[in-house]
Amino acid sequence: MTDKPTTSQTRRPDRAALVIAAVLAIIAAVIVYSTATAHGGSSTRIGPGAFPYAIAACLFVLAIWTGFEARRGDFPAREEQEFGPVFWIVGGLAAQMLLLNTVGFSIATGLLFAATARGFGKGPLWMTVPIGIVLSFVVWVIFAKGLQLSLPAGPLEHLI
Repeated sequence: MTDKPTTSQTRRPDRAALVIAAVLAIIAAVIVYSTATAHGGSSTRIGPGAFPYAIAACLFVLAIWTGFEARRGDFPAREEQEFGPVFWIVGGLAAQMLLLNTVGFSIATGLLFAATARGFGKGPLWMTVPIGIVLSFVVWVIFAKGLQLSLPAGPLEHLI
């Protein structure tokens, strides 16, 4: 006899994929419950209420499929997670949320742009911060002036 492990011995269920399958199933159940308890639906068979049920059904099928694949261990091995880029991006989001009402849309979103670029390893901060602010200012002008939507204005936006 050989001491070679069989495929059933080497493959283990992928716990992360099982968690993803469970989350997908929970989201599907929440959509079904929310749609079923919503008031004001139409009395026709196919109407606006049918679409959430279709989305929930697709999510549930994906949950089952992901669960089977996770139990079989068919997902490819994942690379080791690097937490530095995640911290840069989450830090940029936190900075944007904290600064949005005080410094305005352009500067806060420009800082988010720079932190995300840094997380992806693109460009130094001294270059990505001004680029992000300029791009965010252009977006603010389009939305606030062109489309008449209300975005938080700071000192830079008050110049216009």
